[in-house]
Amino acid sequence: MWRVSGESFVPVSAGRGVWMNKNELVSAVADKASLEKGKAQAAVDAVFAVITEELKKGGDVRLVGFGNFSVTKRAASTGRNPQTGAAVNIPARNAPKFAAGKGLKDAVN
Repeated sequence: MWRVSGESFVPVSAGRGVWMNKNELVSAVADKASLEKGKAQAAVDAVFAVITEELKKGGDVRLVGFGNFSVTKRAASTGRNPQTGAAVNIPARNAPKFAAGKGLKDAVN
């Protein structure tokens, strides 16, 4: 989780490690952009919806300095049921992928 402390975000340890949920993201966006929480919620939902729609159509979303969202095709494969050891057919499918951009990589290092 992240908590706003002055002008920066401070990580807070939460059982499973450090993470931020959607409500905390909305609150942080509202604070950072000086928006009402409802408008920040609408903005965050709109960004997620646009990215999702573009990926559904097979397109990519490229945010220079932040990263790229794309879809990769996973081929059909055979797996194993861990309880029985029986072979299980896993069908081909599309999987979303995110590749961090240089600006984001530099910011976290």
